[in-house]
Amino acid sequence: MRWQDIGQSSNVEDRRGLGGRGIALGGGSLGMVLLAAVIWMCSGGDLRSFLENLQTGETGTEVQQPGPSASNSTAPGADQNRQFASAIMKSTEDVWGQVLPQQARIRYRAPKLVLYTDQTQSACGYSSSAVGPFYCPGDEKLYLDFGFFRELEREFKAKGDFAQAYVIAHEVGHHVQNLLGTMDKVQGAGDNNRVSVALELQADCYAGVWGYYAQKQGLLEPGDAEEALTAASAVGDDMIQKRTQGYVVPESFTHGSAQQRMQYFARGMQSGDMRQCQTIR
Repeated sequence: MRWQDIGQSSNVEDRRGLGGRGIALGGGSLGMVLLAAVIWMCSGGDLRSFLENLQTGETGTEVQQPGPSASNSTAPGADQNRQFASAIMKSTEDVWGQVLPQQARIRYRAPKLVLYTDQTQSACGYSSSAVGPFYCPGDEKLYLDFGFFRELEREFKAKGDFAQAYVIAHEVGHHVQNLLGTMDKVQGAGDNNRVSVALELQADCYAGVWGYYAQKQGLLEPGDAEEALTAASAVGDDMIQKRTQGYVVPESFTHGSAQQRMQYFARGMQSGDMRQCQTIR
C-alpha cells in the first residue's frame, strides 16, 4: 500500500509508555478475549479466576510490544508504526468526509486514534492490549496497541500493511455506526450474539467501502486486497475457535465466520456503496 503518499492525521493521541490498569470490552475485542481466556485455562488457570483478573488486567496474556521498528520515539522519521497508523487515519478521514454526506446525508466527525502500550483507560473503562484493537463510542476513540500487528502476522498468519490498514478501517467502521445511530438502535435488542455479529460484519463492509475509494485514489498495490481478505478470514470466530479449542460452536459467534467476514469486506470493497452493508434490520 502506498501509505506514504497520504499525509498524516492530526487526530492521533500517543499514550505509549504511560501504562494503566484494568480491561474493557469494546467493539472488535471479544475474539481476543476468547483467545486470552483459552490461553489462561490451558496454562492451568480456572475460568472464575480469569474473570476476576480480567477486571484488573492481570491475566498475563497481554500482547508484547514489537521490536525496534515500533519504537516509542515520536521524533520525525523515527516511528514508522505511528506514521503508518496516522496515514491510514488520514485516508479514512478523507474518504468518509466525502462518502458519509453523499450516501447518508450526515456530516462526518473524525474519531481520535489512541496509541498505547499494554494498558490504558477509555470512557468504556480500562483496557488491556489482550483484547486487541477496539472502538469506544463513549469517547469516540479507537484504541490500538501496535503489538497486535505483530500478533496478526505471527499468530493469525495475516501479513502486509493493508492487512493492518483493514484493522484500523474496521474500527473506524464502528465509529461510522455510532455516527449513524446504529449502535443506539440495536442496544437492548436481545440476542446479543446475533446483534454483535451483525455489527461486526457491517464494520467489515464499511472497511471495504473505505478500501474501494483508497483503490480509486491509487493507494493500493497488487495483492493488497488479498491481504485484507486474509486478515478478515483469520479473525473469524470459527478460525479462532478451531485454533484455540479444536472445535467450532456457531451459537457462540460474536464477530462472524471467516467466510462471512471476507464476504462483507469484499461487498464493500467491490461496490463502495454503504447500502450494500445492511446487516441490521
